[in-house]
Amino acid sequence: MPQVDPELFDRGQFQAELALKSSPIAAFKKAIRRARDVLDNRFANGRDIRRLVEDRAWFVDQVLRAAWERFGWSEDADIALLAVGGYGRGELHPYSDIDLLILLDSADHEVFREPIEGFLTLLWDIGLEVGQSVRSVAECAEEARADLTVITNLMESRTIAGPEHLRQRMLEVTSPELMWPSKQFFLAKRQEQKARHAKYNDTEYNLEPNVKGSPGGLRDIQTVLWVARRQFGSLNLHGLVQQGFLVESECSMLASSQEFLWKVRYALHMLAGRAEDRLLFDHQRKIAALLGFEDGDGKLGIERFMQKYYRVVMGVSELSDLINQHFEEVILRAGETGQAQPLNSRFQLRDGYIEVTHPNVFKRTPFAMLEIFVLMAQHPEIKGVRADTIRLLRDSRHLIDDDFRKDIRNTSLFIELFKSSQGIHRNLRRMNRYGILGLYLPEFGQIIGQMQHDLFHIYTVDAHTLNLIKHLRKLKWPELAEKFPLASKLIDKLPKPELIYIAGLYHDIGKGRGGDHSELGAVDAEVFCARHQLPVWDSRLVAWLVQHHLVMSTTAQRKDLSDPQVIYDFARLVGDQTRLDYLYVLTVADINATNPSLWNSWRASLLRQLYTETKRALRRGLENPLDREEQIRQTQSAAIDILVRNGIDQDEAEQLWSQLGDDYFLRHTASDVAWHTEAILQHPAGNDPLVLIKETAQREFEGATQIFIYAPDQHDFFAVTVAAMSQLNLNIHDARIITSTSQFTLDTYIVLDADGGRIGENPARIREIREGLIDALKNPDEYPAIIQRRVPRQLKHFAFPPQVTISNDAQRPVTILELIAPDRPGLLARIGRIFLEFDLSLQNAKIATLGERVEDVFFVTDANNQPLSDPEFCQRLQEAIVSQLSQANGQSPDPTRIRI
Repeated sequence: MPQVDPELFDRGQFQAELALKSSPIAAFKKAIRRARDVLDNRFANGRDIRRLVEDRAWFVDQVLRAAWERFGWSEDADIALLAVGGYGRGELHPYSDIDLLILLDSADHEVFREPIEGFLTLLWDIGLEVGQSVRSVAECAEEARADLTVITNLMESRTIAGPEHLRQRMLEVTSPELMWPSKQFFLAKRQEQKARHAKYNDTEYNLEPNVKGSPGGLRDIQTVLWVARRQFGSLNLHGLVQQGFLVESECSMLASSQEFLWKVRYALHMLAGRAEDRLLFDHQRKIAALLGFEDGDGKLGIERFMQKYYRVVMGVSELSDLINQHFEEVILRAGETGQAQPLNSRFQLRDGYIEVTHPNVFKRTPFAMLEIFVLMAQHPEIKGVRADTIRLLRDSRHLIDDDFRKDIRNTSLFIELFKSSQGIHRNLRRMNRYGILGLYLPEFGQIIGQMQHDLFHIYTVDAHTLNLIKHLRKLKWPELAEKFPLASKLIDKLPKPELIYIAGLYHDIGKGRGGDHSELGAVDAEVFCARHQLPVWDSRLVAWLVQHHLVMSTTAQRKDLSDPQVIYDFARLVGDQTRLDYLYVLTVADINATNPSLWNSWRASLLRQLYTETKRALRRGLENPLDREEQIRQTQSAAIDILVRNGIDQDEAEQLWSQLGDDYFLRHTASDVAWHTEAILQHPAGNDPLVLIKETAQREFEGATQIFIYAPDQHDFFAVTVAAMSQLNLNIHDARIITSTSQFTLDTYIVLDADGGRIGENPARIREIREGLIDALKNPDEYPAIIQRRVPRQLKHFAFPPQVTISNDAQRPVTILELIAPDRPGLLARIGRIFLEFDLSLQNAKIATLGERVEDVFFVTDANNQPLSDPEFCQRLQEAIVSQLSQANGQSPDPTRIRI
């Protein structure tokens, strides 16, 4: 820390200002304000961050000494003011905790009660927020023995004022010889770290990470230093080099990582104006700009900044693992040398960890850098890699070059890993953590730490990719067979399961290059397959899966699965049953690995429906597509069988059906047609609207709630219905709108509760929904107010101009209106009101919410049930939607987002 820094704190000027006024508070506050401005300017001007946090600690020292001196302690008073914790290390960020210990020789606090209270009151009055404790030396020992946090804070202490001998006595009575020996301390700190990591889902890749507490954050670095200090006494990062825990290059990397995280934390505190360690969306863009990350080459500055952050914390995690394994050997197993169990001439096991048999193994046989991971997959009892061997891997990975990548020994080993019966994900993750995977596959190296600034993708690309492979492996777990019955069944039937893992590894590898990542990834996958000498059939399948990995999901969510043409087109793209099986399994894993909140029972049901219908089309033969008339006949015949069994007159049913039109029978199953028909025929004419509610599937983890409404058609029917559903906290995922020739509407809505779950067999909730809808539809003039819920904080940072595209369907007499917009409460109700204002009839809708954005497709006609044909009318409709949704988001409309 600086000895004198008059720009930061001019003691002479400060004393003069104190002398001018009767109260010292104004002088102290002025000094604090001036120091904050000086430090913030130094940060903005690029001052070395290590000096900056030391500057602030030095300044606070001066203020505290000046405040302490005002209370006239005698020179022989047995009381001292100590800095502890982070402040004790001499490191302070703008709003870091200023932890103080007022240390007494005697347990009798009354002697100093009045001056201590005066001192603390002064600190409060001048705006210096401190955390303080008042203890005797003996009380310190008692508290430290019982509390890990207390002993940790006391280890990092400095005397600011008062006699130093008190602190020395406190250190003596809390020494490892008397309490918390290094073994006990290490075990406690390791458990504390595990609990902290679990709080952040055991991943470095949270969208809004905690710079201090998340895995790979500042606390992990400090934990290493605490353990080292307890074992060896006073120690810093360079001390770890002297003790053999780090080499110089690793020490430099850890120091630079700490400095980067310090910069981020300093900026966070400065922008938030408080002690904020969460890297929230509110601050990410501003910090990226402060630290010099700019937009360019297809990447936003915020994405560049976050990629740097993720790579830094991943490196910290890697070194933290290495050092902690060293600690385990030195502290927990000191003097123990377990018996080595040979695995082959290059590797052996010791105490459950794999290690090299000779320090030159990787230099002499570079292929061993891949072999070690294959061995761990083949021997799941292996706990991990010994610390010395991790370091040898790090030191040898520069040997991975083009010749290494082409060597048949290496390509064979890499493919062998994918054929392992277990441990594939675990060891790919290890390869990534130790820097091997990104070097062996340079295209994978490009996506490490790469994030997309949205709420849909909650992991970086590399983390998502490895997470997908993890989900593929989990589909084999018996306990997940109930949640993913079809995928669990299919993955065991795949003829070559290793191919789906390879496709998973490459499915997003083309992201961040500015083109279609599916096309780019397919090219990379072909090159990979050729280099690894996969057979032609295998190579084509892998490349095809990568190229089309999004098609099944988009088809299920955005297209009308009741349309035989949609099924036929998809079946023709897939081509055969084997590809369909692979694609279905990959799609399920991809959705779950992208964002757990994306997978809901309705999505599961849609994917199963698309799979089942496509399987039927493939069995029937692509040369024999099912036409609309045949599908209608099959649906009606099956429905009649059900109705006759239930005692319904066939002639009455067919008379009702004659008014419904073909689309009704294309969009509903035979069981739904029978359900609707029986209820309509039994519903008294002229009464309330008929509202039916039931679950769409019997499977526990699939389906949604179906709401069927039958009532005289009215112009505002859709607008009123969706507004009422919004008020009932229902999320609409599908809408099928039919108007009969007798001017009755038959509308089916597929809904989930606001939390994404099905309504289930909850009588009270079903009654609430039915009564709410009937009341709204009976009184359409009392239009339900569009819900005005607060927009969630995270969504506010992803406002983008709505995009509206209008086009006419080439096969059916409807107009397709596609909307991409930020998700907001009441959005669908706003759209319904606009349709009402423009006199539009809604024929069908596909509703999809993906993270912070909705991607909805509406099939509409004009008041005469004809497609929209007037370009000026379409232009006004688009402008109205963009304007309405932009105002809801607090934006100005952007006409460039309107497309015809």
